[in-house]
Amino acid sequence: MAATTHTVTNQPPPLVGYDVYGTDRALREGVERHLTASAPELLGEVREELSELGRAAGSAQAQRWGALANENPPKLRTHDRYGHRIDEVEFHPAWHRLLGHAVGAGLTDAWGRPAGHLRRAAGFFVWSQAEAGHGCPVSMTHAAVPALRTDPELAAEWEPRLTSHVYEEGLRPAAQKGGVLFGMGMTEKQGGSDVRANTTAAKPLDAAGEYLLTGHKWFCSAPMSDGFLVLAQASPSGKEGLTCFLVPRVLEDGTHNVFAIQRLKDKLGNRSNASGEVEFDGTWARRVGEEGRGVRTIIGMVAATRLDCVLGSAAQMRQALTQAVHHTEHRSAFGARLIEQPLMRNVLADLALESEAATTLGLRLAAAYDAGTEQERAFLRIAVPAAKYWVTKRCTPMVAEALECLGGNGYVEESGLPRLLRESPLNSIWEGSGNVQALDVLRALQREPQALNAFLQEVGLARGADHRLDSAIKGLLTELADLEGIEARARRVVERIALVLQGSLLVRWAPPEVADAFCASRLGGDGGAAFGTLPHSLNLGALVERARIAG
Repeated sequence: MAATTHTVTNQPPPLVGYDVYGTDRALREGVERHLTASAPELLGEVREELSELGRAAGSAQAQRWGALANENPPKLRTHDRYGHRIDEVEFHPAWHRLLGHAVGAGLTDAWGRPAGHLRRAAGFFVWSQAEAGHGCPVSMTHAAVPALRTDPELAAEWEPRLTSHVYEEGLRPAAQKGGVLFGMGMTEKQGGSDVRANTTAAKPLDAAGEYLLTGHKWFCSAPMSDGFLVLAQASPSGKEGLTCFLVPRVLEDGTHNVFAIQRLKDKLGNRSNASGEVEFDGTWARRVGEEGRGVRTIIGMVAATRLDCVLGSAAQMRQALTQAVHHTEHRSAFGARLIEQPLMRNVLADLALESEAATTLGLRLAAAYDAGTEQERAFLRIAVPAAKYWVTKRCTPMVAEALECLGGNGYVEESGLPRLLRESPLNSIWEGSGNVQALDVLRALQREPQALNAFLQEVGLARGADHRLDSAIKGLLTELADLEGIEARARRVVERIALVLQGSLLVRWAPPEVADAFCASRLGGDGGAAFGTLPHSLNLGALVERARIAG
C-alpha cells in the first residue's frame, strides 16, 4: 500500500487510446476539402484508412514502440566473429514494428494511387506522431520514385518494390524481397550542401550503364536500406560529370556490394534512426538518367523529401500542441484549470494557430502534387522550398513553448517532450538548411517567371477577404521588385512568401477566428516575438477549443 504522502492528485491521465487523425480538426477538414475537390468518391475509403492509422498512432503500443526505438538506438556491426566485413546495422524490434506499420499503411506508395500524395501525406503526418526517426527511410523510399522514372527500365524493375505495402527486414537480393527501402548519399566532407564539389568517382564498365564507384559519403541516410541513390563524377576529369547512380546493398547473385559503413552519426536527436558515413571502393552501381545530369535527375527526390520535412515538422508541432492542451486541460493551479487561465489560453491559442497554418500548408502542397498540372508544378517550385524553410524553422520554438506548458513535467524524458524537442531542429537541416532553401527560392524567382506567376495567382485567390493580407501581398511585391542586396535579404523575402501563402490559405479555408488571429499577429504586426502574445481581443477560447482532442 502506498504511503499517504504518495497519493497522486492534480496530474493528467496518460494521453493514449485516441485517434490521432479523427481528433485533429484542421487535418481532417483539410483532407476532406481536397478530396471533395479532386476525388469525392474516395472520401469514405480514405476516412477509414486514416482513422485506422490514427488509432494505431494514438495507441499505448505505438507509443511504447517509439520509446523503445529511441532508448535502444541502432548498433553498427562492421565485422562478424571471424573477421569478415558485414557492415550491418542492428535495430531494436520496435524499430521494425514501426517501419512495418508505416509501409503496410502505404506510406511509401503515393505515385500510382488516386489522390496518392494527399492520403500519403496525411498518413505520414499521423504516423510520425508515434515516432519520427523511422520516417527517414520511409521518406527516402517514397521520394526515390521520380528519380528512377528518368530511366523507364529501372523504374519498371524497382518501383513496384518501393511502393509495396510489404516490409521485410534483412539484407537479401531485392528480387527476393516483397518490398524494399531506399536511402540517399549526396553530401561529402569537402562539399556539404555544395554537392557539385563531390569527388566520388565513377568508372564505366563494359556493360551499358554499369559503373564502379570509389569515394566517401559523409552523410548517408538510412544505411541499412536495400538500395541508394548517390551522386558521383562520371567524367575522367571530374568536371561537369556529376551523375546519379543506384547502388544496391546486395547484388543479384547474393553477394554483398562494397558498402563499408565507417561509423554511425551520434546525433542530437533522431536517435532511433541510423545515419552513417560510408566508403565506396569498387562498388557496383547502375547509372540513373543521363551522364553529367545527376542534380537534375535527383532533384525530384529532393523536392519530395523537402515536402516530407514540412509534413514531419507539422506533425511534431501538432503532437507538441496536443500534449500541451491535454496537460493544461487536466492540471489546476491558483484555483483554476490551466487551460481556463487567460495567459495560458493565449499561449495555447498561439501554438494552435502555428500548428494549423503548418498543417494547412503541407496538405495544400500534397494536393498540388496530385493535380500534376503545369500550373501546380510551377507553384510547387517556390512553395516547397519556402514552406520547408519556414515551417521547419518554426518547429523548434513551438515545441519548446509547448514543453514549457507542462512545466517541470515536460522537462523529464517520460513526458515525451524532450524527445520531440531534440527531434525538432532536424527537418530544418536535412535536405538543405535554411540558407539553401532561401537561395533556391531566389533562383526560382530569377529564372522561372512562371513560378512567381503561379504563386501570385494562388495567394490572389484570397485577395479582398482581409485587408491585412492584401497589405502583406502588396509589401511582398515591393520587396520582390527591389533587387538590391536580394541575396542578403533572402531569408526575409522567403519568410514573407511563406506567411503570405499561409495567410491566404487560412483566409480561404479556416474558421474566421483562425484566419483573423493569423492575419492580425503574423501579417498585421499585432503580435510579439514569443508565443502567447496574441491580441487579447481575439476569440482565443475558440482557437484553443479547436485544438482540443475531439471527435
